[in-house]
Amino acid sequence: MSWLSDPFSLEFVQRALLGGVLVAILCAIAGTWVIVRGMAFLGEALAHGMLPGVALATVLGLPVLLGAAVSAVAMSLGIGALQRRARLSYDTSIGLLFVGMLALGVIVISHAGSFATDATAILFGDILAIGVGDLIVLAVAVVIGVVAALLAHRSLVALAVDERVARVLGLGPRVAQTVLVGLVTLAVVASYQAVGSLLVVGLLVAPAVAARQWTHRIPTTMALAAAIGAVSVAAGLLVSWHAATAAGATIAASAIAAAGVSWALRACRDVVRRRVASPVLLPA
Repeated sequence: MSWLSDPFSLEFVQRALLGGVLVAILCAIAGTWVIVRGMAFLGEALAHGMLPGVALATVLGLPVLLGAAVSAVAMSLGIGALQRRARLSYDTSIGLLFVGMLALGVIVISHAGSFATDATAILFGDILAIGVGDLIVLAVAVVIGVVAALLAHRSLVALAVDERVARVLGLGPRVAQTVLVGLVTLAVVASYQAVGSLLVVGLLVAPAVAARQWTHRIPTTMALAAAIGAVSVAAGLLVSWHAATAAGATIAASAIAAAGVSWALRACRDVVRRRVASPVLLPA
């Protein structure tokens, strides 16, 4: 079993595993609500929306996490402003800003002279380069995410059921929507170092989709999604080590594969249950 243990005996792989597990927990919290609300497009848009901030921070020599946070927050505020003032639908607002921010990021990247390596790290991440400081940032982000989800749980549930009911009950649907966008923004920005802006949606959505096949309660879905995400991180690191593939992309692919396997197993279970439940017709 040395093929299984050898990669994880190295310190930088251990840091990558711990960082990936923290990312999986954070993404499970935000991703569950994303799936429940049918807002996967928001996660993808925010992941791409932080590209210009990361690119500018890299060019100017500033902390990339700061650039990612500023850009993602600007994206979130822009979506809200377009909804309120331009009276555009939610998906239209996201689509406009998504394309605009992505175009701006590509312009910055193309304008910079020697930016190929940095662009690859931005788009696909570098989980094997996670350091102690990154682990601390991720741990703080997880704590913030858990606290925010706990405090806003009732409002988020009411918002998921019916926004009008939430308003009548005084549960603050606008506040709940802000918390949800904040959770997704936090997960996307914090996870960017691990899997990059293009692949973060995989860990945000896929484990929650896989978990949703087997659970219906929000806390249970979050816990199962976190476990599936953590297993995907470990499997992705193991495969990337032996197959010499990009770690971040392999982790995202593992998460997508987990969602596919979960769906297939659920379909097989449903078929077996229907066959068992159907009456057997005996010949006369």
